[in-house]
Amino acid sequence: MSYQDEYKRKLVSADEAVKVIKSGDWVDYGQFAGQVVDLDAALARRKDELRDVKIRAVTRAAGVPRAVQEDPGQEHFIYNNWHFGGVDRKLHDQGLCYYIPILFREVPTYYREHMDVDVCMLAVTPMDEHGYFNFGLNNAATMAAIEKAKVVIVEVNRNMPRCLGGSQESVHISRVDYIVESSNWSVPELPPPKICECDEKIAGLIVEQIEDGSCIQLGIGGMPNVVGKLIAQSDLKELGIHTEMMVDAMMEMYLAGKVTGRYKNIDKYKMVYTFAMGSRKLYDFLHNNPAAASYPVDYTNSPQVIAQNDRVVSINNAVEIDLYGQVCAESAGSRQISGTGGQVDYVEGAFLSRGGKSFICISSTFQDKNGQLHSRIVPTLSPGAIVTTSRSTVMYVVTEYGMVNLKGKSTWERAEALISIAHPRFREQLIKEAERLKIWTRTNKLVS
Repeated sequence: MSYQDEYKRKLVSADEAVKVIKSGDWVDYGQFAGQVVDLDAALARRKDELRDVKIRAVTRAAGVPRAVQEDPGQEHFIYNNWHFGGVDRKLHDQGLCYYIPILFREVPTYYREHMDVDVCMLAVTPMDEHGYFNFGLNNAATMAAIEKAKVVIVEVNRNMPRCLGGSQESVHISRVDYIVESSNWSVPELPPPKICECDEKIAGLIVEQIEDGSCIQLGIGGMPNVVGKLIAQSDLKELGIHTEMMVDAMMEMYLAGKVTGRYKNIDKYKMVYTFAMGSRKLYDFLHNNPAAASYPVDYTNSPQVIAQNDRVVSINNAVEIDLYGQVCAESAGSRQISGTGGQVDYVEGAFLSRGGKSFICISSTFQDKNGQLHSRIVPTLSPGAIVTTSRSTVMYVVTEYGMVNLKGKSTWERAEALISIAHPRFREQLIKEAERLKIWTRTNKLVS
């Protein structure tokens, strides 16, 4: 049987495909910008026939899932998510989304060894002449989910870019049970992050620490993107990319001639990533581009793999940090707002890299809804706050007031260092709190 004949035999409507889903099933929706849309709508139409169907996704970028909209009482569908975006965060606030704690590098192992997948549904590119459907922008743990699934359904979207590997970036038709041709919905884009003066100051401090031939990882958000833009405008050269998320700033670095990958020890000359989100320009850049290589997340985020490249520079954001050096990057108090993601993976990997540096970036303050100013450097983390990166793991911390390296520092040295880069308005109070916590000694310098 030819691949085209097999395609025709497996081709069904979305409504026909979701008939395989039973009450109590675990159903994967795909990841990031590659989550299903038409299959979601078809599943929602079966609401009254089903109970306790558990949906699993990662950073829903295509709007609120129809299944969740149709079932606010959660009698029929229960929505779970590995990493919150804006949609997931709002649903969580309404009690309609549940977070799955992870280390991103471990997710393929969770699928293969610890979780059930009754039905795996995912968005893919059209089949190629060899019978393969490409995962597009979303590698991560996709193949692991397919391997564990009892049933695999692909939703073909002609707008999905074909992203070359790497490894495990596509699935053969022989492993697919049903094929649905989608409405060719627009692949979700990320709006350009808002950039403030504080971000620019922090980014400027970091760029000064980057050497020619460094290998770069940028996290999500305004500040890491500013770093990328400054790199694109700098005199730096011969940089490499080994990252979790491919973003527009990395494309700009490449187009500006700053990225060659010449000095990488592995994947030389390739920009390595596990998923991409950004503008349509980025997606068009990645389409069939041999300069970029899509890999599963247990490769891109393995500290041992990351460390094989020299001079790795890891740049990530935080919500707050306490005087011990504990970093919260995923919650506001007990309110989950994002996820652990790959921050821990890259902080560890950069430290293991020869000449590597990891930077946790944080604005010194924030304003609450009443306009009151608060310090993001705090004596202890807010009640209920999640520790994303432990104090033992953190390396550089950067605010708009400076940069400190916490490696090898005692608790009183850490307190002194962090207070030195806090907003001046809060430094005296932080010193008093450090004294109360017995992490301030007479040898500490007073910070004005």
